[in-house]
Amino acid sequence: MKINKILYWTSTVLLCLLMAYSASMYFTNTDMVKGFFENLNYPTYIVIPLAILKVLGIAMILWRKSTWLTEWAYAGFFFDMVLATAAHHYAGHGIVGFSFYGLLLIFPSYFLGKQIRN
Repeated sequence: MKINKILYWTSTVLLCLLMAYSASMYFTNTDMVKGFFENLNYPTYIVIPLAILKVLGIAMILWRKSTWLTEWAYAGFFFDMVLATAAHHYAGHGIVGFSFYGLLLIFPSYFLGKQIRN
């Protein structure tokens, strides 16, 4: 059980740091991120709302008092990472990047969190 807790907290902290870094980039370099969104054919009006949702998702995953809010946070992060990985792949940037690493971190964080909680 101890190794599961270590793996859970490691993957969760890394996932939250990745999402915090992403949200901070959205807040501090909004024009640059909007340019990236335009190049990837995503609407630019979702940059700031997406950053806010990332911060709220981090809070829900670390708080874990509400099961359904935690589930929604993981779902939001999963879809964000899948869409970001696909967009980068189709834009010719390759599949391996921060969004791909985030996908790899979501699974142990989610499943080990459910195992530890029960």
